[in-house]
Amino acid sequence: MIRAGTLFLSLWFFTAIAGADNGLITLKSHHSVTETLDRFESVIRKKGMTVFTRVDHRKGASGVGLELRPTEVLIFGNPKIGTLLMQGDQSAGIDLPLKALAWQDESGAVWLAYNDPGWIASRHNIHNKDPVVAKMRGALKNFATFATRPADR
Repeated sequence: MIRAGTLFLSLWFFTAIAGADNGLITLKSHHSVTETLDRFESVIRKKGMTVFTRVDHRKGASGVGLELRPTEVLIFGNPKIGTLLMQGDQSAGIDLPLKALAWQDESGAVWLAYNDPGWIASRHNIHNKDPVVAKMRGALKNFATFATRPADR
């Protein structure tokens, strides 16, 4: 018999790895698009990170007479950490600050995705910042897990 915790971790790992070739870590959410990003935003603000802006793509589409399922992006970061990556190669600034994307797919499922900091480092040939990348990976994993898990956990 598989325990629920083991199953959850296995599913999370599979979902996260499924997008590894393009640098995206993707998790299925138990909440609406807006609530998923609200939860994500609340935890990063509690950790002292900066929220730069939030983009509602559905609203933008509606403004030009087009339809789009709920799709929102949160742009956020921590200059104390992001700057360390850019010191390795300033071109990393194209991928920083970080972004979290939440969207509803055609079946009604909600997803949360963000760029793997290791992918960002690799993309910009930054090889001397492994502790920074590990810290970013761990923090983002925790934030995303909190944002997507059921509210009663």
